[in-house]
Amino acid sequence: MGFNKLGLIFLVIVVYGGIISGGNVKMVEGKICPQICYEAAYMTCPSTGDEHLSPACNCCIASTGCTIYNSDGTAICTAS
Repeated sequence: MGFNKLGLIFLVIVVYGGIISGGNVKMVEGKICPQICYEAAYMTCPSTGDEHLSPACNCCIASTGCTIYNSDGTAICTAS
């Protein structure tokens, strides 16, 4: 009987907590990134112009608009 009372008290606390918080449940958009790390030479981003930055592992991790390049200057990918 003690377990049932404890479960009921927990349920009441959870329900009242949801009511008090106003039921503000925010949806967030997730992103699935492959665990592939390109052997890139550098990266450029719109915020830094043509400055060569240390490359992110892949475009999924890089900031939006950044482009990752090979050592010969060919683009591997651009982050979206």
